[in-house]
Amino acid sequence: MDALNFECRKVALKQDKTGFILTLSIHPDEIPFEIVKDFVGSRYGCALVRINDDESPVAYTNRVQKAGMLCRNKDFMKFMGHETEAATATAVCLLCGIESRSELNGNKKAQQEFDRIVAEFEAENVPF
Repeated sequence: MDALNFECRKVALKQDKTGFILTLSIHPDEIPFEIVKDFVGSRYGCALVRINDDESPVAYTNRVQKAGMLCRNKDFMKFMGHETEAATATAVCLLCGIESRSELNGNKKAQQEFDRIVAEFEAENVPF
C-alpha cells in the first residue's frame, strides 16, 4: 500500500452524532493531488504523528487505555495481588491517589506513580 505523506495543522475539532470531525489545514505546496481529486466522503486510513519544531516526533502515552488493558491482564492482576479487573483497578486508583483511571491522562503525580507501577511490573515480567 502506498501512503500519502504531508504536513498539516489541526484547525478545529468538533463532534456530531456520527463521531468527531477533525479539520486539518494543509499548505498548498504539501497537499497530495490524490486528496484533491478524490470525492468528498472518500475513506482514508490515517496515521498521524505530532512533530516538534525540530521535526522530531512527540511521544504519546495514553495511560487510561494502558491501565484498562493492564487491569484485564491476568499477570498484572496477580502482580497487584487481586483476581478481578475491578479489584485491580481499585488498587491502581488507590496507589495513584485518584478515584478513577480516567484521571491518569491529566494528573501528573498519578502518572508518575502509574509509570512506576508499570515499570516494576514489566521488570518482574520480562518475557524470555
